[in-house]
Amino acid sequence: MAKLFASVYDTLMGPLEKRWIARVRRKIVSGLEGEILEIGSGTGANFPYYSKGNVDRLVSIEPNPYMLDQARERAEENGLQVEFHKGMAESLPFRDGEFDTVIATLVLCSVKDPNQVFNEMKRVCKKGGRIVLFEHVRTESKSLAALQDFLTPAWKRLCDGCHLNRDTGRYMRESGIEMIKEKKYFKGIFVEYEGKV
Repeated sequence: MAKLFASVYDTLMGPLEKRWIARVRRKIVSGLEGEILEIGSGTGANFPYYSKGNVDRLVSIEPNPYMLDQARERAEENGLQVEFHKGMAESLPFRDGEFDTVIATLVLCSVKDPNQVFNEMKRVCKKGGRIVLFEHVRTESKSLAALQDFLTPAWKRLCDGCHLNRDTGRYMRESGIEMIKEKKYFKGIFVEYEGKV
């Protein structure tokens, strides 16, 4: 399933990426600087938007080996130096306070233990550092949320563990990360979050 998901992901996401997700990626990624950890970099969809002059070090961690292969190709196509790691967000192989910024885009829907992932992001980020996220989440609309709840069991099997109804903002707040930005799109189905450690 991991190989199949990796092979179709960019094609399936293509229309949404072209319509508006790419603009959101560019907005949140282009201003990042210093030492950056990208969690769940997938096929490297964010890589074209990093400002090379601002990035001292870019580290990627991704559990799907087939997506990692695609991400390596995308980094090379964009002339981007990336340090790649295969691993899980629940157990990051990095030192405490190693990164200025931790970023994840359309990732936290599929992690097994979101509480642990936020604890790990907080641990590896420097004091005063940033947590930058763009995620799809459980909507505030009751009717749409009911549909998300109904579809999620089948969706998780088809889409590599993706939960349509995860309340990512709640997990972030519970972790003790200070929420400094929360921008919602499409009835709150997609949300930009920025937190400070």
